[in-house]
Amino acid sequence: MTLRSPFPWFGGKSRVAPDVWVRFGDVPNYVEPFAGSLAVLLARPTEPRIETVNDRDCYLSNFWRAVQAEPDAVARFAVWAINEADLHARHRWLVDQEQFRERMKTDPDFFDAKIAGWWCWGLCQWIGSGWCSSPEWVGRTNAGRAPRGINTVAHHVRPDLSGSRGVHRRERNLAGAANWQKRPTLARGGRGVQMSRQMPAISGNGGASGAGIHASGLPRKMPVVDRGTDSRLVTTGEAILAWMRALQDRLRRVRVCCGDWSRLTGRSVTECIGVTGIFLDPPYGDINRDPAIYAHDDLSIANQVRQWAVENGDNPKLRIALCGYEGEHEMPATWECVAWKAIGGYAAAAGNSENAHRERVWFSPHCLKPTTTTQTQLFGAAEEARR
Repeated sequence: MTLRSPFPWFGGKSRVAPDVWVRFGDVPNYVEPFAGSLAVLLARPTEPRIETVNDRDCYLSNFWRAVQAEPDAVARFAVWAINEADLHARHRWLVDQEQFRERMKTDPDFFDAKIAGWWCWGLCQWIGSGWCSSPEWVGRTNAGRAPRGINTVAHHVRPDLSGSRGVHRRERNLAGAANWQKRPTLARGGRGVQMSRQMPAISGNGGASGAGIHASGLPRKMPVVDRGTDSRLVTTGEAILAWMRALQDRLRRVRVCCGDWSRLTGRSVTECIGVTGIFLDPPYGDINRDPAIYAHDDLSIANQVRQWAVENGDNPKLRIALCGYEGEHEMPATWECVAWKAIGGYAAAAGNSENAHRERVWFSPHCLKPTTTTQTQLFGAAEEARR
């Protein structure tokens, strides 16, 4: 059975995850060097085996480590009413945690449940880039993958208070909007704990031109209150606690690293363990991407990842999936290119959904070929469980 991440993440791959697993199959070893929301790992239709994930974003890696070890504590800190003053104060406190960031990079067992809960709580109401990021940091430091330096400018964008994202998702009832269950619906495509992956719409009560309260070096954002009839938020914590515990169960044996992506592509982490599925979702380096969101470093990383994939694509022990935009990667003819449509990103929120149709995944020659039998074997049990 599959799970969803409890926070929104730009560039999530939940929609293409089934295609990835059809081509990976039930591999004994799975590696994800750019973890993000772990959408593909959490959508695995077979019993987890050896799995290793990594991300350079200290806050992101800390969240997954903390959920593994202390899900109740993470849930306790993630359950809090949406309060603009608290959002700004917690944001500043999180950004000031220099010792935390250093320990995340040097101690593979370190985590902080308070930072994990507060980070998740804030990310679920923050719109756009800039959450827990700073110009001098290295790596993906926020869900928008904003370039270093852009976040020195104070933003006038207002955070989401509609209760539609992650741990702030509204309660639902069976009439269209269902109650939170004490255990979340874990089935892929189910209703229970699903969340939007796209940039949420800003209501007419406050747009990008609204006046905010700004502090030096950190963006401040004004909240927007959705005046709909069903505006209750999940504040009891029962659903969030169940969600975190379910994630702990799923991630119990997953190894969470925090560092450079290349550390997970060596022989000891991959082929020495057996046939390995490697899901590569680097920051896209396509030259047509918005320069206000993507750094020049992204282009370099994307090229490095593509080069490694091409050099190792013929290894029979490796089944590699490389993500990017149409035309971004020149891959050998032996690789299979699969087109898929994303929910959308920052451009889609502004009315430009072109990039959502440009999403591609390239699969290496030793990936499995999709057949009806393969899909039935992988996803039949999950479908049966949902019934």
